[in-house]
Amino acid sequence: MNNPQTKKQKFILKLFPEIMIKGSSAKRQMVGQLYTNLISILQKISSNVEVRKFSDKIEVLCPIQVLPEVKQRLLDTSGIEQILEVLQFDDMHTLDKIKVKVGELVIDSLDAKSFVVRAKRTGKHEFNSIELERTVGGYLLAHSSATKVQMKNADVTVRMELAEGQLNMITKKYKGLSGFPIGTQGDILSLMSGGFDSTVASYLTMKRGIKTHFVFFNLGGNAHEIGVKQVALYLWNKFGSSHKVKFISVPFDDVLTEIFASTPPTYMGVTLKRLMLMASEKIADEMEIDALLTGESVAQVSSQTLRNLAIIDEVSSKLILRPLSTMNKPDIMQIADDIGTRHFAEAMPEYCGVISQNPITHGSFKRMEKVALKFDYDVLNKAVEDAQHIYVHEIIDDINKLAAVEVVSDLSTGDFTVIDIREEAECIETTSKTLKIPFHKLKREFKNLARDKEYLLYCDKGIMSQLHAQYLRDELKCQNVRVYRP
Repeated sequence: MNNPQTKKQKFILKLFPEIMIKGSSAKRQMVGQLYTNLISILQKISSNVEVRKFSDKIEVLCPIQVLPEVKQRLLDTSGIEQILEVLQFDDMHTLDKIKVKVGELVIDSLDAKSFVVRAKRTGKHEFNSIELERTVGGYLLAHSSATKVQMKNADVTVRMELAEGQLNMITKKYKGLSGFPIGTQGDILSLMSGGFDSTVASYLTMKRGIKTHFVFFNLGGNAHEIGVKQVALYLWNKFGSSHKVKFISVPFDDVLTEIFASTPPTYMGVTLKRLMLMASEKIADEMEIDALLTGESVAQVSSQTLRNLAIIDEVSSKLILRPLSTMNKPDIMQIADDIGTRHFAEAMPEYCGVISQNPITHGSFKRMEKVALKFDYDVLNKAVEDAQHIYVHEIIDDINKLAAVEVVSDLSTGDFTVIDIREEAECIETTSKTLKIPFHKLKREFKNLARDKEYLLYCDKGIMSQLHAQYLRDELKCQNVRVYRP
């Protein structure tokens, strides 16, 4: 028997069907990229994880101790259609050996139930898949208390795969993320605001195998920038950590000032979107990226009518993808729920940069051309020049270095109440009074706390606590809040 310390769980990964129908060269390249991505992702969990590549599948063996983390990473990796948890047995060359081994594993689970056996066989054997299913099924029926073999809608499906004498008994199946492996479909630059739409759009391109970088236009305030960096880091860590991607922050406050000075109120919203596209195109050119991504959805706001989107797109020669263009808001919010970005979006500080009076919904190309001539584009060029570029994996160090709010590490230096803002149910234990308020409830509940107390926000890495402490200071004018990092 294997030593418990070295025992490993095996996964068989079934590939996204669109990969399997590609030509041999494209399929080989995609399978190779998925294999490389998995090694990059899983080696960060444990150096003892093994990844094996085949033409039609990938196998992963991981130590039992890291099973939950590995399984979650597999569920969040694009290119995988199905994840099978399996028990592996070698030297299974005969029907007699196979039926007895399967019986040892499943007979107890068939009591008073109907069942069916499903087998997939590859390699050379003295029997075919139908004979394998019949032999194993007959043995199980004879040696168990099962009610019957039932080909459709059986209570229990016994699944197995046999490859050259290696028997894989499938114990659980999970739906994978599907899509193509990241790195197979090129790069894109996502205009990221941190709200529902831009985060879901970014997820969809990552899922499709596109290496997704982020550009953020800062209309004022550290809190908003920290918040967008936080959600970008979350998306990258969950779905795209196999590759380095960039986060670019463009200071847009002077651009906003120039819009107010040069642009009629009805065209301010459309002008702002055009300038964001122009700046994004300049940055994308520097990065040799051919496409831009936005979270715009037709008719969701005044600047997103078909006419206005056409006027906005006029300023860029880049391919612009809008995966949410025909989606309804509830559907977008449901995806945000599913991928874990809803709370980020709901808690994101809102900076309404341009408030148009009677915003145009059916703009004029000729009028827009005249309006655009009055803008001083040196201001836009300066904003692009001053943009800050970092890799997403550097965001934690970047935010902590920014230290927008004072960090306290020693609770004995004052009379503090620690507020644990993590979503997890457990609360940090401290020598001071401790409250549990998840970050997405903090804005509402903090107003009810005593104003004469000193509060320290706590989270795992200090990112969310920096964001929300800054927000409470900027928006609620609460100067009695800092960050706790023990």
